[in-house]
Amino acid sequence: MSKKYSKRDPIKDYFPLPNEIFCLGLSYGEIAVYSYLLYRENRKTFQCYPSYRSIGKALRMSRNTVSKYVQLLVDKELISTEPTSIFTKDNKKLNGNLLYTILPIEQAKQYFYKRQLEDFDRAIAEDKHRKRLEKLNLKPNKQAV
Repeated sequence: MSKKYSKRDPIKDYFPLPNEIFCLGLSYGEIAVYSYLLYRENRKTFQCYPSYRSIGKALRMSRNTVSKYVQLLVDKELISTEPTSIFTKDNKKLNGNLLYTILPIEQAKQYFYKRQLEDFDRAIAEDKHRKRLEKLNLKPNKQAV
């Protein structure tokens, strides 16, 4: 027995997720928040402004957890954030939601590769230091490098 599926518009009913997102060492929480921001973004401006609360409700995360993942995505150069303001009826200025801008995936890939090279260089330096100490029959000091 065959099931009938409703027709879906690939542009209107789906949003693109870059393939590279799975090669950047992101946690499931980072991928979830990034995916939600892509889902909510304006495809012309690459921006959106959902609240931590609405992201958390959609992903079943606390506001603090959403905040943590947003900061990690900023640190990894996948998104940028800007504070916004709103004005009440009595002209009182209040903080609004963050304005998120989805950055080009190439920028995040370059940052990721740069970080990998720095980690590799640090491991080589630590290995050289360890070998020097072994040659001198000294115990390695964890703080020294």
